[in-house]
Amino acid sequence: MIALLAAWVMSGQATLSHVFEYRSETALHSVSLAGTFNNWDKSATPMAPGPDHRVWRTTLSLAPGKHLYKFVLDGERWVLDPRAERNEDDGNGNTNSVLVLLPDEYRSPARLGDGVIARTPLRHDASIPYRNFDRGRLTLVLRTRPGDIESVDLMLGDSAVPMRAWESDEMAARYAASIPWDGKRTVRYSFRLKDGATVLHFGPRGADAHDGGEFEVSEATFQPFVVPRWVEQTVLYQIFPDRFANGSSANDPKDRVAWDAEPTWFNRFGGDFAGVSEHIGYLESLGVGAIYFNPIFASPSNHRYETSDYHRVDPQLGTNEEFGALTRDLKKAGIRTILDGVFNHTAVDFAPFLDLREHGASSKYRDWYFPKSFPIRVEENPNYVAWFGFPSMPKVNLGNAEARAYMLGVPAFWHERAEVAGWRLDVANEVPMPFWQAFRKVVKGLDPQMWIVGEVWGDGSPWLGGDQWDSVMDYPFREACLGFFARKATTSEQFLGRLMGVVQSYAPQVSRNLMNLLSSHDTPRFITLCGDDPAMARLAALVQFTWVGAPSVYYGEELGMLGGADPLNRRGMRWDLATDANPMLRWYRALGALRGAVPALQSGDPEPLPGSGPDVVAFARSYQGVRVVVAVNRAGSPKPFDADLKGPKEGWVDALSGERHSSLGITLPAQGAAVLLPATPAHLELSSSLIRILGSKESS
Repeated sequence: MIALLAAWVMSGQATLSHVFEYRSETALHSVSLAGTFNNWDKSATPMAPGPDHRVWRTTLSLAPGKHLYKFVLDGERWVLDPRAERNEDDGNGNTNSVLVLLPDEYRSPARLGDGVIARTPLRHDASIPYRNFDRGRLTLVLRTRPGDIESVDLMLGDSAVPMRAWESDEMAARYAASIPWDGKRTVRYSFRLKDGATVLHFGPRGADAHDGGEFEVSEATFQPFVVPRWVEQTVLYQIFPDRFANGSSANDPKDRVAWDAEPTWFNRFGGDFAGVSEHIGYLESLGVGAIYFNPIFASPSNHRYETSDYHRVDPQLGTNEEFGALTRDLKKAGIRTILDGVFNHTAVDFAPFLDLREHGASSKYRDWYFPKSFPIRVEENPNYVAWFGFPSMPKVNLGNAEARAYMLGVPAFWHERAEVAGWRLDVANEVPMPFWQAFRKVVKGLDPQMWIVGEVWGDGSPWLGGDQWDSVMDYPFREACLGFFARKATTSEQFLGRLMGVVQSYAPQVSRNLMNLLSSHDTPRFITLCGDDPAMARLAALVQFTWVGAPSVYYGEELGMLGGADPLNRRGMRWDLATDANPMLRWYRALGALRGAVPALQSGDPEPLPGSGPDVVAFARSYQGVRVVVAVNRAGSPKPFDADLKGPKEGWVDALSGERHSSLGITLPAQGAAVLLPATPAHLELSSSLIRILGSKESS
């Protein structure tokens, strides 16, 4: 739902003035404001003190919409706003204060049938998601005020197509309609809004009682947003290189610790490319179709998010040639390679920054960074702009032509030397959008099927209009799963509402290639947040593998590995658990086989279904005439599930148990699930193979 609120920021609405105030019981040296409006830069918005340095204020002009923020006390301590109307968890254990600014037109409550239609929020334009072409259908969307309009029609000349309410939040609603289109003929259209006795016609000239004009779309005026189709058909697997497997002692770091040692921010375990190569068969057994590698380039840190050399892999992982050979071997096994691109900042021993440290203001690389004074001091509170203030990560000035050209040359360098199928972009929301627009042109010029996925923890709509990224890491999906399975704080209806809200925030082709994750190198492991409960972790994984988007498995998740916040979530891979006796591993192998064999679970449109109370989640995925039904019961006792759907002529088979059903009136086991497929011979054979993988019916 954040997409609607965020959309206001991009739509040119007038800004609103807001006074932020922080009151302290004791005098403070400084207070600053950090939030989504300044990229969480704690030094960007200092607040002015009162005479006693206890009351601090600043006034900002902000676009209508949702803004997250915190106060930073004395440059170090981040605190919530005690006066905020509400706070919100970001899904990583962090809580932020929320400010929602509403336009003046919203001062009076919306009422259906009162004949008053708010004009400020009305919006439709030629960009995603307001206009989209996918699978032979043109979808057109109009934004309105929620709860304000009785009906909205898409007008095609004199023909009216009723529009359905698509999604809404406290600020905006979207209405959508889709029509068949060949992508070529010209379509002219407008929107008709009715509320009480009021009728408005909305077109390119705005809202008018009689005629607002007509929008037009044709092959000449519309560029479809095409994302790589292979992603929605793929199971992703994330590898933290130092912790997956040590296949060669020749490149071990001198300070290598034991594989089962407690991870710290600094120690190294010796994982390398040779270790990945040794376990290609293992990855194949999981149905993995692509590996997302955390950074592999030379770096002084074990996580390698501080790049020393973008043209050389870290010697502790192997050589450039060994990496190229690994990617080719992976490709032969049907596994693509996705690299982590850290273009926002570098290491302090990256050659241009070394030159800046040595030559100061006279360095030819002065404008590659954001120095505040000279000489450069690599220390706490550095005298240059650094990511999140960490002195080891100086921020790159991508507005500088030479720095920009260098970074844009990195994908081509590796395209020539390895089989690279995609790039995951680190802290991508903090990089200027023009850079990503240029980056897309470079990458798609190398290979139109190369995938671009950005790291953003909330709504990615501003970057997913067809000119920057293909996808985002779907942290909202993770947060929804945490709420339902780990915290048990939401009902099945709320859970599905959140999942559908994410899907409907984007164009369908974008939603189908979202990177759906439960755990990552930046979060506690999901099973740990479930109180180490494997049953809840298994059910969440089932939803992950059957919902819209590409499931992304964090290394060891399939083994039931535990791990709290960084760095405890980065333990050495527990290869001792990688046996057929591990029920979690069997479960993931079955999920991979299920998803790989059923196109509807890769590409199907979602359809929420009514469950049986707050503990049962049910939905369908439909594709090319095949409907698959997924039902999940988190409760500790059996629950009924009954969906009023017309069944296939063959009846249904539960892929996890092999049980046949003539209708969808079934009983779900305690903390169990059913995946119901049309009982065709192929699906019956698939069910038998899944049961063999699981080892017994009870494993489900």
